[in-house]
Amino acid sequence: MKKNRAIIVLLVILLAIGGLSFTAAVGIGPEKAGAAEKIKLGLDLAGGVSITYQVVGDETPSSEDMNDTVYKLQRRVESYSTEAQVYQEGSDRINIEIPGVSDANAVLEELGKPGSLYFMDKDGNVIVDGTQVKSASAVTTSDQTTGGKDYAVDLILTDEGAAAFAEATRIAAPNRDIIYIYYDDQIVSAPVVETEISGGEAFITHMESFEAAEKLATTIRIGGLKLELEELRSNVVGAQLGSTAIETSLKAAAIGFAIVVLFMIVVYLVPGLASSIALALYVGLVLVCLNAFELTLTLPGIAGIILSIGMAVDANVIIFARIREEIASGKTVRSSIKIGFDKALSAIIDGNITTLIAALVLGIKGSGSVKGFAQTLALGIVLSMFTALVITKLLLNAFYALGLQDIKFYGQSKRNKVVNFVSKRAVFFLLSAVMILAGFVFMGVNKSGTGNILNYSLEFMGGTSTNVTFNDNLSIEELEADVVPEIEKITGDGNIQKSKVEGTNEVIFKTRTLTVEEREEFNQVMEEQFSVSEDQINTETISSTISSEMKSDAIIAVLIATICMLIYIWFRFKDIRFATSAVAALLHDVLVVLAFYAAAKVSVGSTFIACMLTIVGYSINATIVIFDRIRENLNLMRKEDLMVIVDTSISQTLTRSIFTSLTTFIMVAVLYVLGVTSIREFALPLMVGIVCGTYSSICITGPLWYFMRTKLVKKPEDASK
Repeated sequence: MKKNRAIIVLLVILLAIGGLSFTAAVGIGPEKAGAAEKIKLGLDLAGGVSITYQVVGDETPSSEDMNDTVYKLQRRVESYSTEAQVYQEGSDRINIEIPGVSDANAVLEELGKPGSLYFMDKDGNVIVDGTQVKSASAVTTSDQTTGGKDYAVDLILTDEGAAAFAEATRIAAPNRDIIYIYYDDQIVSAPVVETEISGGEAFITHMESFEAAEKLATTIRIGGLKLELEELRSNVVGAQLGSTAIETSLKAAAIGFAIVVLFMIVVYLVPGLASSIALALYVGLVLVCLNAFELTLTLPGIAGIILSIGMAVDANVIIFARIREEIASGKTVRSSIKIGFDKALSAIIDGNITTLIAALVLGIKGSGSVKGFAQTLALGIVLSMFTALVITKLLLNAFYALGLQDIKFYGQSKRNKVVNFVSKRAVFFLLSAVMILAGFVFMGVNKSGTGNILNYSLEFMGGTSTNVTFNDNLSIEELEADVVPEIEKITGDGNIQKSKVEGTNEVIFKTRTLTVEEREEFNQVMEEQFSVSEDQINTETISSTISSEMKSDAIIAVLIATICMLIYIWFRFKDIRFATSAVAALLHDVLVVLAFYAAAKVSVGSTFIACMLTIVGYSINATIVIFDRIRENLNLMRKEDLMVIVDTSISQTLTRSIFTSLTTFIMVAVLYVLGVTSIREFALPLMVGIVCGTYSSICITGPLWYFMRTKLVKKPEDASK
C-alpha cells in the first residue's frame, strides 16, 4: 500500500467512525434517523403496550384451548417484536405485552379481533372456519408462467376442513370461482379456484411481496384461534428495569470497552491499535444496524452483542498471534501481516460460521426472546467478521505504509513451552464429572426442598400479578428502593417484576405464586407502609410467559442447531471425532453452568436461555481455534507422536484462549459490578460459563479427540499415529 493511499484509508475509516458516532448520538434529519435513542427496546428496558383479552362466552374454556390460543397469539404478535409476551391471566383472560409501542388503540386496530376467520364461497356459504386451519405460513415459490419468484401463503387444513374444502373447490374449479377469506367481517383475500384441492394443503399464490404473504399468513393464524376474544382493557406500561438499568448497562459497556481497548494496545502494540479502531467502527455499525433492521434490544440482546464483541476481539487475537509467529520465524513484518491473515482465515471463518449456523437456526425455529437473541447475535457475527478481516487488515497495512515498520511495533512470539494437557486427561475428565454430578445432587436437594430442581422464575412457572394504585406517582427507581424490598421479604425471592401504567399511579407487580396468607400480608404491607387502601389492590394468577410450546420450540431449535454444527465441523475437518468432541464440550459447558444455577439458586428466567446460548456460541468458537491448529499440525508434524501434536496445538493457542476469555470476561464483569439485580443474575452465570468454556476448550476437547482417535475406531491413516 502506498503512503497516499494509506492516508486515504485512515481518513475514510476515521470519518466513517465519526459519522456513525454522530448518527448514533444525534441522528440524521428532523426524524433523527439512526439515533441510538430510536433503537427499539424491549419491555424490560422501555415498556410498551399491555392488552388484556377475555374469552367470549359464559363457559370456562379448557386449559388446552387456552394454551393453544396463547401460543398462536405469541406467534402473531412476534410481527411487532420478537420480545412480545403472551400469557394467561386467571381462567379466561389473556395478556399481551408488546414492547416499543405507545399507542394501544393502533395495536388493537391492527391486531384485530382474534378468532373470527372464515372461508366463504360466492353464494355466501361458510366452507371452513379458522379452527379448521392447522397452519398458515408465507413461502416463496417459482412462478410457472414467468419463471420468476412467486410469493404465496401455504395453508394446511385439518381433516374435517380438508374434506369440506375439497368439496367446495370441486364445485368452484370449473368456473374459476372465487373463495372469499373473511377476517373481522372484512375480506382479506379473494383467491381464484383453479383446480380441486383435495390434499388438505392449499396455496394462495401471486401475492405482491413476501411481506404481504407474511401479513396474510399471520392474519389467518390469529383468526384461526379456537377461542374468540374481546378486549377487556389496554394500558401503556413503563420499563420494567427503569432508566437506571439502561444507564448502568451503557456505563458498563463503555468502561468494559475502554479496558479492552487499553488491553489490546498494551499487549499487541500497533496491531492492538488497529483492532481498537476497527472495534470502534464495529460498535457504530451495530448501533446503526439495530435501527436499520428494526431489531428489538433487550437484556438477552445485550448478551448477543457482548458475545459478538468477544468474537470480534477473538478474531483479531488469532490474527495477531499468527503475525507474531511469522515474525519470530524470521519473516519481514510485511510478509508476516499477509501470512498471518491467511493462516488465521480458516479458524476465524469456521468459528464464526459455526456460531452463525446456530444463530440462523434459532432465529428461524425459535420464538420470543430466543429469536431476538439469535437476530442480534447473527448481526454481530457478520459485522465482527467484516471489521476483523477487512478493516483491521486495511489499518495494519496503512500503518505499515506510513512508516510503522519496525518489529518492535508488532512484537514476536516467544517459543511456547509445551504443556502436557493430554497426559492429564484423566484428571480433567474426573474434575468435569464431579462438577456435573454435583449439579445433579444440588438439583435433587432443591427438588426435595422446593419441588423444583432449579429456582424457576415466574417466566417459567407463572405466578401472581398484583395491580397496586399508589397515592403518589412513584418512579421505577423509588419502587426499586422502597417497595420491592418489602415484597421480597414476603416472597423470599428476588425475582420481582414491576412496571408502571403510564399516566396513572398504578403499578403492576409480578411475583411467584402467592399463597392466601402471603396475599393478605402483601395487602397489609401496602396499607400500613404506603397508605394504599385495599380496594386499590387487585390480584390475579398468571401463567408462565414462556409457554410449553415455546420451550419445545427452543429445545427443537437447539437440537437442530447442534446437529447442523456437528455436520459442518465434520465436513470442514473431515473427521467426525472433531465434531463429536466439540458437541461433547458444549454439553459439558451447559451441564456445568446448570450445576451452578442449581447450587447458587440463581433465578432461572427468560435470560437463562440467552445465557446458555451465549455460552454455547462462545465455547464452540474457542474449540474451533484449537481444532484448526491440530488439523494444521497433523500435516506439519507428521513424524511426531499424536499426543505431542495435540499438546503443542493447545499450547500454541493457549495465549489466544486466555486473552479472548479475559477480554470477554471483563465486559461481563463490569456489567455485573455496575448492573441492577436482574442484570447481575444474568451476568454472574455468564461469567461462570466463560470460565467453563475456556476450561473445556483447553482441557477437554483436545484430550477427548485424542482419546477417541487412539482408543475408539481408527481410520486407515491413523495407523501410523
